[in-house]
Parts: sequence; C-alpha cells; structure tokens
Amino acid sequence: MTKQAQTPRHVAIIMDGNGRWAKKRLLPRIAGHRAGVETVRKIVRCCTEQGIEVLTLFAFSSENWRRPEQEVSLLMELFMFALQNEVKKLHGNNIRLRIIGERTAFPEKLQALIRHAEEQTQHNTGLVLVIAANYGGRWDITQASRYLAHQVEQGLLTPQEINESLLAKHLSFADLPEPDLFIRTGGEQRISNFLLWQLAYTELYFTDTLWPDFDADAFQLALTSFATRQRRFGRTGDQVEQDAQAKNSNR
Repeated sequence: MTKQAQTPRHVAIIMDGNGRWAKKRLLPRIAGHRAGVETVRKIVRCCTEQGIEVLTLFAFSSENWRRPEQEVSLLMELFMFALQNEVKKLHGNNIRLRIIGERTAFPEKLQALIRHAEEQTQHNTGLVLVIAANYGGRWDITQASRYLAHQVEQGLLTPQEINESLLAKHLSFADLPEPDLFIRTGGEQRISNFLLWQLAYTELYFTDTLWPDFDADAFQLALTSFATRQRRFGRTGDQVEQDAQAKNSNR
C-alpha cells in the first residue's frame, strides 16, 4: 500500500478525560481542567515541531452549559486566565489564535479578551491554533444555512445556486484546510457534535488515555497511525495507488 502524506496538515482534538483524571486522584474536577491546560501547551509544542499547520481543540461545547453551574463558572475563569497568560507566549512563538463558536453567551470581559487575543496574533504565520468554545457542529451548519437563507431573502442568491461548496464557505474556519486527523482522548468513541461537516473525510483516532496524560509520545502514536492510513476520498485503493505512482514519476 502506498503511504500517504506522513504528517497531517490539520489535527482536531476532543480533549476528554479531565474530570475523570481528577477524580482518580481525589481532586476537584477543576484540577483536571488545569492539568489539561498544561497538556495543551505540550501538544501545541509538538505540532510546531512536527510542522503541522492547524490544531483545533474542542474546549467547551454548546452542550457543556448543562454541567453544574459552579464547574461552568470555574471553566470560564480558567478560559480567561489562559487567554490573559498564554497569548503573549503564543504571539512570541509566531502562533495565530482563532476562536470559533457562539461568543455572545460569554461574559463581555471574556469576549473582549478573545477579540484582543485574535487581533494580537492575527498576522502570525506559524501554527494556527483554533479553540472551539461554545461551539457545536449543528450550530455551525445552522448559522451558515441562516446566512444563505438571508441572502435568498434579499434577492442576492437563488435556492438553485446553493450547493455544498457555497455552504462550506460560510462555516467556521472555511479558509483553513479541513482536518486530516481527529483525535479523541478519554476512551469515548463518538464525535459529540464537533465539526460535523468538516470531519466528513477525516481519519479518526480514539485512545483511552485521559487528556492530562496525553503527552508527546501519545500524540506520536496518533501521528504514526495516521501515516499508515490510505486516504481514498471516495476512490478505490487502486486509483489512489495509480495517482501516487503518477505523481512520483512526474517529480
């Protein structure tokens, strides 16, 4: 089997297991979330070293508001703390930060920190770090559909002009490559309303490792698994082989 690109351009991760990690250590759940922030630092460093272009992290889903009020409040505080303390480091390392999701539900102070962080790093040319906060895949598709419906209502677009390509242009981070590799830590094997459209042809990787324990070696195992996959995008394996051979002969 012909190997595909060894390194994914875009990795998307559901960082699961913070609460269980803390519970195993008889610690409050927020301690697990704090430990998870340290893992984010490690994986960002790994992505930079590996030449990965985009890293998307699912930090807070639209369903996470259902968690206990105290935990949600502490998560908001942790998010603000991370923005205040990490953005300068990200900027110094040429990393561009982007936040996707419905921001209006956040406190105004947090919204201001998000705007400042994005503005400060917007011209950086290294890794793009995308944080999905108050994000849901269904919300993403809905907001794009709503925009197109408004265009039709205004007479700027006809229903017949709407196609997959046009809708995709109005989804979150439409200007970035779609994820090549999706990783979920913590043992669960589901997508959980994350990037539903964008993950259509993404390679999936699930691990029992809890997020705070997901280190450089664990990340490398995921990258090694990706390197063995044959990405077909609807084609047959033989077609993929033929295309690869043709590209190699033209070099």
